[in-house]
Amino acid sequence: MVFSNLIKISWKAVILNKMRTFLTMLGIIIGVGSVITMLAIGEGSKQSIRSQISQMGSNMITVRAGSQRVGGVRIDDGSQRSLTIKDVEVIQGCKNIDAVSPIVQSSGQTIREANNWPSTMYGVYPEYLDIKKMELKKGSMFSQRHISQSSKVAVIGQTVVTNLFGDEDPIGKTIRFKSTPFQIIGVLESKGENTFGQDQDNVILVPFTTVQKRILSITYVNSIVASAKSEETANQAVEEVSVALRKLHKSDEGSEPFSVMSMEELLTTVSSTTDILTALLVAIAGISLLIGGIGIMNIMYVSVKERTREIGLRMAVGGRSKDILLQFLTEAIFISVTGGLIGVVFGIVAAKILTVLTQWPTIITGSSLLISFFVCAITGIFFGWYPAKKAANLDPIVALRYE
Repeated sequence: MVFSNLIKISWKAVILNKMRTFLTMLGIIIGVGSVITMLAIGEGSKQSIRSQISQMGSNMITVRAGSQRVGGVRIDDGSQRSLTIKDVEVIQGCKNIDAVSPIVQSSGQTIREANNWPSTMYGVYPEYLDIKKMELKKGSMFSQRHISQSSKVAVIGQTVVTNLFGDEDPIGKTIRFKSTPFQIIGVLESKGENTFGQDQDNVILVPFTTVQKRILSITYVNSIVASAKSEETANQAVEEVSVALRKLHKSDEGSEPFSVMSMEELLTTVSSTTDILTALLVAIAGISLLIGGIGIMNIMYVSVKERTREIGLRMAVGGRSKDILLQFLTEAIFISVTGGLIGVVFGIVAAKILTVLTQWPTIITGSSLLISFFVCAITGIFFGWYPAKKAANLDPIVALRYE
């Protein structure tokens, strides 16, 4: 059979029952649209996380207390007090480290006259701003003198400014945090929410010693952040810091009471988690494709039954089994690919609408469109093969007698 005639015959057979064909396509349309939307969400999340981490500084290194065994009992990370100011001093001595800051934090109500707002206070060094890529909008950052004196001064984020001061200039004003007064000396530039929905502007930065002594009354450090001298030396800096801290804590590799992580490692970990979640979402959406494929097999099987006499007549006048097989297989592929194309459009539109309504980042890649289209073609061939083969194997005499 001439290929152009095969296409014409198959197309006429497909459009002969428009509603039945559309309902058959519906599973493919929903399946492809869902897969594209899920891939767009996954890719958008990954790129958003990459962007957020880049804003935090690609050469940033984080040191946290890690779990260890005490008297045979394994203590979890949250209850550890293994990091102290000595760890900070050791890290400062590493040649590949440019800046370092300890972190102690406390959450609570911040009060200014009749206004109050829940916020988090971070006790840090002045270098914290450079490490975290934060900038001052007005005022100034506290100095080492404020740290040595445990001064009650603070630099606040835009969310705190808005909820406590409104349009009023906060510089020089006083706020209270857990009954301790703090004078505002600086205001941070707005950074907005991060990928995880955390407000990066709802912060209060104060001298490290002030929080440690006046607010929490502790001698340990919650965590430490540092920056490598360059992005290229970040991995070397991580190794150098790990070796220095193991020596300080007299611990072996694998049993350290701390963990050292670069932003690259964090990015790899988060990206891996995002990929797993995306794969899970795509697998769930792919069930619709399976259902759509079963729908194609069902409708093609019904079509073979309805057109049994037509098949017998074609074979009686010289039609080959190969031609019959190709005709029904082409019809199945038509249904699958057409449904796939509509599904691609549906997926793109759904992703855009999702972004507008929920502000969730979505990115549609060319590879996701190609994969979806390829899967549609495979679905048509796979689920259309059995009905087409059954039609091709019909006995023409039996087919002509079929009622």
